[in-house]
Amino acid sequence: MTAQENVQYAPETAPRLQWAEHAPEVYKAMIRLETAAKKGLDPKLYELVKIRASQINHCAFCLDMHTKDALAAGESVERVVQLSAWEESRHFYTEKELAAIELTEAVTVLTDGFVPDEVYEKAAKFFEEAELAQLIAAITAINAWNRFGVTTRMTPGHYQPGQYA
Repeated sequence: MTAQENVQYAPETAPRLQWAEHAPEVYKAMIRLETAAKKGLDPKLYELVKIRASQINHCAFCLDMHTKDALAAGESVERVVQLSAWEESRHFYTEKELAAIELTEAVTVLTDGFVPDEVYEKAAKFFEEAELAQLIAAITAINAWNRFGVTTRMTPGHYQPGQYA
């Protein structure tokens, strides 16, 4: 037996609740929202936004899903890894991506009760209004998914890229 085979990981925790089974109409509505929200957005940018919001919200299930989907969409491991420290790793991202990431943080963390004008205006410089509306919808959708995932403690680690596509 190798040292790697001898490692004992912590036991996997079961979810608190299979919410989608108990609220199927809500789940179906969330799927419709998600499908509509991602239309017209670059798939890599979409996944970066999903990952960043999920990092902030500590949603392990969504982090597992969206990092795998980002890599499957051709995103680099380096950019995914650096995303949690994007402010210090700005050179890994385009100005448009940075504006989207900053908007994601502002929408996700509403502790001041609003999205600052300068953050919104920066995003508006890089995104046409229809695309900006889609981006805001995608950010809102992942925040809702994160709240379901964190509250019910959905178990990460089993997702396969494109599983829910």
